[in-house]
Amino acid sequence: MLSEGSSFIKGLFLGSLFCLVMSTLVSYGPSWHPSQDSHLHHHIKAPSKEELQRLSEAQRLELSQRVRVYCAIMVQPKNLEHWTTAKDTWSKHCDRAVFYSPESSATLEAVELQEQDEWARMRKALRHAYDHADDLHWFFLARPTTFAIIENLKYLVLDKEPEQPFYIGHVAKSGELEYVEYESGVVLSREALRRLTEALGDTEHCPERGHALWRLNEEKQLAECLKFRGVFAENGEDTQGRGLFSSRSVGSLISESLAQRPADVLESCCSDMAVTFSGMTPNQMQVMMFGVYRLRPYGHAFHDSLMFLPPVGSEND
Repeated sequence: MLSEGSSFIKGLFLGSLFCLVMSTLVSYGPSWHPSQDSHLHHHIKAPSKEELQRLSEAQRLELSQRVRVYCAIMVQPKNLEHWTTAKDTWSKHCDRAVFYSPESSATLEAVELQEQDEWARMRKALRHAYDHADDLHWFFLARPTTFAIIENLKYLVLDKEPEQPFYIGHVAKSGELEYVEYESGVVLSREALRRLTEALGDTEHCPERGHALWRLNEEKQLAECLKFRGVFAENGEDTQGRGLFSSRSVGSLISESLAQRPADVLESCCSDMAVTFSGMTPNQMQVMMFGVYRLRPYGHAFHDSLMFLPPVGSEND
């Protein structure tokens, strides 16, 4: 009888200890707040050519002028070559390109954030972008190692309303959390960024430094804060379902396609409406700039349904 009582007390003690440990972990772990409407993973697609052709010329012109992009590019003085290359190449096609640095640079202009922590720096940069965007309603967050084709980004969101909470890129998953990979670039609508700036003030659900037991990197911290405010990661795709955002270089993708699908290299490699590639050297980015914007077959017309004009006063290609 004594033995049975002793076993019961031991079981009660161990059970209580387990509950205490679990409740402690939950209180320090990343919060998950399911919305009342269960979120289904979305695949954001650009409009088809047929859809655009049904619009009048005046409607297409209005659409092309309405989509304007604020590029927030996170740089480091120690990576000056990539910073310079991003400034001289693709970022000139943004309607506004702002570089954000943890410290001042003697050679290049940037918003000085006075912050070394990656997540804290991203928070400050996005808040600054929201406060200084004026009439720009789409935001593109990237590292200088990313090469972006801004016109294709504009085409992707052409028929999307920035007053809706869009958070778009290449979606990955970690446990229950779906997030957009930072390395391949992050697109946010004005409404998504508005909700994020509100969430940044909530130190319980969107802490600046994170919890010691659950230290997440900045791309997952961003997803957690957006999810808390009902904004979910959405995968950017073309009309055939091919991804538009990549954390890899064109060369890497083509090499893989050659090895795995040699009979259908280009179709299986990349979308012709791709928005980003990454992991390239500055020289490779200059080659990309030449191939995307400068090389043209003489006498060939592309017959695009609309044209995105460069920003006024821009020196882009």
